[in-house]
Amino acid sequence: MHESMEKILEKAEVLIEALPYIQRFNRKIIVVKYGGSAMLDETLKSQVIQDVTLLKLVGFKPIIVHGGGKDISRWVELSGKTPEFIGGLRVTDSETMEIAEMVLNRVNKSLVSLVSELGVLSVGISGKDGELLHVDKKTLEGQDLGYVGEVKCVNPKILYDLLEKDFLPIVCPIGVDDNYDTYNINADDAACAIAEAVHAEKLAFLSDIEGVYRDPDDPETLISELTVSEAKELMASGYIGGGMLPKLNSCISAIENGVSRVHILDGRIAHCLLLEIFTNKGIGTAIISDEEPKYYN
Repeated sequence: MHESMEKILEKAEVLIEALPYIQRFNRKIIVVKYGGSAMLDETLKSQVIQDVTLLKLVGFKPIIVHGGGKDISRWVELSGKTPEFIGGLRVTDSETMEIAEMVLNRVNKSLVSLVSELGVLSVGISGKDGELLHVDKKTLEGQDLGYVGEVKCVNPKILYDLLEKDFLPIVCPIGVDDNYDTYNINADDAACAIAEAVHAEKLAFLSDIEGVYRDPDDPETLISELTVSEAKELMASGYIGGGMLPKLNSCISAIENGVSRVHILDGRIAHCLLLEIFTNKGIGTAIISDEEPKYYN
């Protein structure tokens, strides 16, 4: 067979492999938490936006929730301040809050522009718009973090309205308290809260880790799928530590509050979203409820 024809047939096989996943998740909401190195590398950024736009065009209803922590730290340093963190959370005084909101809105609109360039209409909002994210002041072991919020209530009406009108919503993690003061929100927490509120079929975390390993020292032990019970057993075994522990807890919380599947993906891999969602094996880790059938075989 001619070599060019073989390549054409390979492309057809890829499309056929994707077909059952397109059918299964057509018109379903997927929340993508976008952060890490994939936000800093322009090529990776373009590829992530291509992935999400493709999901939109084949019938998914994606919502992007993005971070911007490294950009915020850079601008805080340019202002003459030193970024300060407690337990991985940014200590946010009023001046830092102003910088964070400025940077996150700038990132937000840059992502809107990238989506628009691909011919899809998107709208960038913060958690203040439509009173999307209401927060309480967050403390950590009694320590004051400043204007750091913990989501207590999500009003998803603006998201439903945008999805119904065929827009792709892009959300930056800023919220308000009962006095309408502005708070910075951890992007993972914001994505989980939004995914739970809209009963998302999928929540995908793009980060700087490959997924969940049965043995962190052995790259061959990457787990394609974990039930909630298996995830809890893995954490109890003591193998899971560092930044993966709070992320797995967030995944479990999302599943227990109505999200069907949660994916942990390495955003440094080109087109990781498409590879995880549309191929039989996937490349990251999917966390599912105990009742959900596994389908990576």
